[in-house]
Amino acid sequence: MGPLPFIIVAIDGGAASGKSSSSRILAEQFNLLHVDTGSFYRHLTADLVRRGVSHQDLPALIATLGRVKLSTQLNGRSAQMLIDGQPAGDGIRSQDVNSAVSHYAAIPEVRGALLDYQRGQVGVAQQHGFRGLVMEGRDIGSVIFPAATLRFFLHAEPAERAKRRAAEGQQDSIVERDRLDSSRKASPLTCPTGAIDIDSTFLTLDEVVAKMSALIAVSLA
Repeated sequence: MGPLPFIIVAIDGGAASGKSSSSRILAEQFNLLHVDTGSFYRHLTADLVRRGVSHQDLPALIATLGRVKLSTQLNGRSAQMLIDGQPAGDGIRSQDVNSAVSHYAAIPEVRGALLDYQRGQVGVAQQHGFRGLVMEGRDIGSVIFPAATLRFFLHAEPAERAKRRAAEGQQDSIVERDRLDSSRKASPLTCPTGAIDIDSTFLTLDEVVAKMSALIAVSLA
């Protein structure tokens, strides 16, 4: 009997489309490393804002990105990015970060600074004995892992997604973030060609997970 297959599951979608909730459940169900790339961009945004580096000051931004050291620690089954050895705080879900993250994420140099780090999570998963990884974001199936074992794209109506954010006690400019994320020149939010498109507007979380888990089970068989 040969080695068990190592799989990569890419889940893309806009804010509050169900990526994080479904990814965490799938990670637990199939012993996958959960990687939330949105938290990476939020952490980096919060760090740059704390340092006073504006997204409009490209020279200062590039210089800062060249100095920061990125590493990973595990938080249960989830990969947590450290910047200069420091984990993200609760502030990465604040309204200030919500408003700023899409502006920083649109900058090619920011995306380039995180590209190899994100791909390097495969090694983290293998090192810790996971069967694979499930990575969520906005360009996973299109840029980070275009040859992933499975690529999903989740979407839902903006009003439904805003309601989900409100239920979490958060405010998020869903429509504006969608516009910024889908119109940026660097790795825009889009459904990758060949990805499995799931409209979660009228589906429960369990129903979304069931659709994905059936296909993951086949890949791991």
